[in-house]
Amino acid sequence: MRYLILSAFLAAPAFADPSVIEKVSANRSGETWRFDVTIRHPDTGWDHYADGWRVLDMEGTELGMRVLHHPHENEQPFTRSLSGVIIPEGATQVQIQARCNVDGWNTETTLVTLN
Repeated sequence: MRYLILSAFLAAPAFADPSVIEKVSANRSGETWRFDVTIRHPDTGWDHYADGWRVLDMEGTELGMRVLHHPHENEQPFTRSLSGVIIPEGATQVQIQARCNVDGWNTETTLVTLN
């Protein structure tokens, strides 16, 4: 029994630090928005890296997503942009949520007030 419990702990995934959003800039261009998001994550290479972020409305509906196609272990923090995001009429705030390829979506979001 002791070995069974020990193997269960060894088989569990090791969670590292989540992807953290350090800064967000939101700019309107006509009917759409551009988001510049700065993320910090302890990327270790292809086995573990920040692989995306998304814009959510206040109810959690995804409005846009930026996929990050490679690790940034030598560029921390790093900033990437997403243009063409349509924000629903009357919305004054959105949330930004980051993700890594091992731990998934960070449970914390960053609140952005749209000016």
